[in-house]
Amino acid sequence: MSSPAERYAQARVRAARQASAAGRFADGLGFQLDDFQVRALDTVQEGDGVLVAAPTGAGKTVVGEFAVFLALATGRKAFYTTPIKALSNQKYHDLVARHGVENVGLLTGDSSINGEAPVVVMTTEVLRNMMYSSSPTLTGLGYVVMDEVHYLADRFRGAVWEEVIIHLPESVQVVSLSATVSNAEEFGDWLRTVRGNTEVIVAEHRPVPLWQHMMVGTQMFDLFVTDGGAEGSTRVNPALLQRIEQAERATGWTREDAGGPRGRRGAVRGRYADHRGRDDRRGGRGGRGRADRSDRGRRPDDVVPLADRGALPGGVASRAQVVDRLDREGLLPAITFIFSRAGCDAAVGQLLGRGMRLVPEEEGRRIRELVAERIAEVDPADLGVLGYHDFVEGLARGFAAHHAGMLPLFREIVEELFTAGRVRAVFATETLALGINMPARSVVLEKLVKFNGETHAPVTPAEYTQLTGRAGRRGIDVEGHAVVLWRRGVDPVEVAGLASTRTYPLRSSFRPSSNMAVNLVAQYGRPAAHELLQSSFAQFQADRSVVGLTRRLKENQEALEGYEEAMACDRGDFREYGRLRHELSELEKKQARRRQASRRADIAVALDELGVGDVVRLEGSRKGTMAVVLPTSRAKGTGEPTALTSNGSLHTLTVAGFRDVPDVIGTLKVPSSFNARSPKARKDLASALREKVSEPLPGRSGRGGGSRGDGGDDGDAPAYRSSLETRVDELRAQLRAHPSHTCPDREEHARWAARWWQVRRETDDLQRRVSERTNTVAKTFERICDLLSTLGYLTPDGLAVTEEGQRLRRIYTELDLVVAEALRRGSWQRLSGADLAAVVSALVHEARGDDVGEARMPGVEVEEALGEIGAIWREVSTLKVEHRLEPDREPDPGIAWMVHRWASGRGLEEVLRDGTLSAGDFVRRCKQVVDLLGQIAQAADPPVARTARRASSAVLRGVVAADRLD
Repeated sequence: MSSPAERYAQARVRAARQASAAGRFADGLGFQLDDFQVRALDTVQEGDGVLVAAPTGAGKTVVGEFAVFLALATGRKAFYTTPIKALSNQKYHDLVARHGVENVGLLTGDSSINGEAPVVVMTTEVLRNMMYSSSPTLTGLGYVVMDEVHYLADRFRGAVWEEVIIHLPESVQVVSLSATVSNAEEFGDWLRTVRGNTEVIVAEHRPVPLWQHMMVGTQMFDLFVTDGGAEGSTRVNPALLQRIEQAERATGWTREDAGGPRGRRGAVRGRYADHRGRDDRRGGRGGRGRADRSDRGRRPDDVVPLADRGALPGGVASRAQVVDRLDREGLLPAITFIFSRAGCDAAVGQLLGRGMRLVPEEEGRRIRELVAERIAEVDPADLGVLGYHDFVEGLARGFAAHHAGMLPLFREIVEELFTAGRVRAVFATETLALGINMPARSVVLEKLVKFNGETHAPVTPAEYTQLTGRAGRRGIDVEGHAVVLWRRGVDPVEVAGLASTRTYPLRSSFRPSSNMAVNLVAQYGRPAAHELLQSSFAQFQADRSVVGLTRRLKENQEALEGYEEAMACDRGDFREYGRLRHELSELEKKQARRRQASRRADIAVALDELGVGDVVRLEGSRKGTMAVVLPTSRAKGTGEPTALTSNGSLHTLTVAGFRDVPDVIGTLKVPSSFNARSPKARKDLASALREKVSEPLPGRSGRGGGSRGDGGDDGDAPAYRSSLETRVDELRAQLRAHPSHTCPDREEHARWAARWWQVRRETDDLQRRVSERTNTVAKTFERICDLLSTLGYLTPDGLAVTEEGQRLRRIYTELDLVVAEALRRGSWQRLSGADLAAVVSALVHEARGDDVGEARMPGVEVEEALGEIGAIWREVSTLKVEHRLEPDREPDPGIAWMVHRWASGRGLEEVLRDGTLSAGDFVRRCKQVVDLLGQIAQAADPPVARTARRASSAVLRGVVAADRLD
């Protein structure tokens, strides 16, 4: 028991804390702070920076809100930065409710509210642009809160976070809030390097425990069980493994609503269903239903009870069954992550078809009224194409979709209703997990494979943590629940691995851009900018890795010296003898590889000789059984033509795709007007391919593999092999003549020599890696500056910004140099507002996967301007490659026609007709067009600037403007 003196001292500490700013702030929260929150508040109050890394839902935003509280209390400004507009809007409303509308502002790409307020919520890009333009709004800035700071790992936008952290004035306190990452201390060390005193506070504990489950059929199992005893070890649930084994042994399945369309038949589900009806899945208690026929002939332990079977192939539970099970278990509200926009919309349709209702009818009526108020600004004529009627019907029944393809206004309504607990089930893509505050009691993952923009890849531990972190609402739920649906190929042990990996490393994605380079040179000068970039987190991590590599280099050097001593021979120079043996071994391996490569060379030549219209049979391709070669711009000798498969997919014919020399099995005339970007053109040609070429044609194999003769050797190969064999013979002779060859300990020496050569190769590789990682960011910056000098944006010596460079400083888009060059050359002088909007769309649009429409041109002026843009892009890309820089992506005019029609005043339904873009994607692209038009208005000469402003006004109307805050 503590002494009276100790209790008195503790009482004084508590009293002092309650009287402090942190104490007053805590008193107004209405709940007890956790230890990590108390430590973080004390750090901020003492004037130091802080990095708080804690799980989703742990309450780390309290620390950011305290910085806002301190700013208002001390008469300074606070900027609260977020990675996405939706989170900015959400945080703006939270702070307005706490501090009043007069004290809080909002600045995003398309919203500007009270921007000179003492507290401003903004996207991180807005703050970066402010700093580069030396905005007077920065005057009096005392605190910057960087919410979701782990976004600096994002390969597209992450560099902005590092730019802000590096360039903020030293007087500004930075409060960084991050998800739990495994290298928080490393990140904190970097923050101390660039920002001064920074406390790192890591909280691993989730305030709401998260339980992991798997659903097999309609049964839900705990993923883990803990054994009794002193050890209390945790392992994968044996009952789950047994149930999965039982499901895998089952040889058939029967759909509960066999004979009817999916999602449109069967009993009504949900707590508030209009009619409960008979639950067919239970099959009744008194007898066997018709579906039980599939059980005949099976072992008793293979038979899965009807009540436990899923309605989908393989016994997987349908979406209606999953939601119904969660509802009966009291696990709603829930977010089901479906890695497909179409899948999210289909889920809503399936629940509607089942008559499911998750909220009372009276609540549904109130939801309809709220939605009607929120969409009042949307043209009623546009509601049909927006899918409004299914959207509002689902909301009124307590469920909805949420994905980037939806109208932003619709997403905001879903977020508002779900956060308030008025919507019980949301089907969402992974974008919902990125920062928006929409916690649920449960999270469901339908699959553990997702498309990452390039290929279908397994969900990573970082992604799993981010997704399941939404489960469990602090102050509402006692525990959260993560549910993974089992299907064939899902290994519960792998799921357990994902669930057990609670942290992941934070990796910098920082890389200089042309815009960044001119801004840095303008503000700091080139030498100082060079040194400044050395302080980036990217270089910090590279340098740390170099420290480890350098240590290994030193160890290798010592090992090499030891091996030299061990292989010493008294009869001669065994190091020289070892070199001869090593060279002979490598040449013999090369001979073997040459023999193996002979067949690949035959295939490569055959592919190179294929002509337009030649049809070849594919080997083991999921895209079709055959393909027709398309017109391409490949150079002779590349050997990899582009073809269209019988399924209508574009496919590159590569050497790796063939086990043997491909035979030409037919020919097909490819129309001269064929456009590979047009889905219709691809579909028509694939249809013609299937109709006209069905069997291999005799006598055509000569063009595939026989052109090179039976031996398959080209004219140079025999001479090369003869030279190689001659050198092998020479080395063998030299070995036999070497004094060490007759040494009785030769093989013992040789073993040490082999180790020496192995370490020598490792050492050479380490030296190469050290060279590549040293000053990597600064080297890239120097190459960019050299390029900018060549183009005239920097002076010839690269030390100062030219007048054209000042223009480039105001352009922040990915294709910044293309825009600057177009402005300098006057490419857009003759365009109307609608024309300019259409041209600018090509600079922001990037098609998703195969979602590529034919690039229709709205007029000659636009077509010519886009042609000039393409020529500029090719010139810039060529120069970038010459300067050893990554070329930019190609402009994509796929939505130029749509944007032109919208800017010309056409209705949304007419604009989207025959297009491949959803309404939500179109609105998002239009907002990006408006943002770039705003930059052009700031950077261009007066005539083009006026056109840009007119174009911006023409695009920012109707549904595009509907989700802006008033």
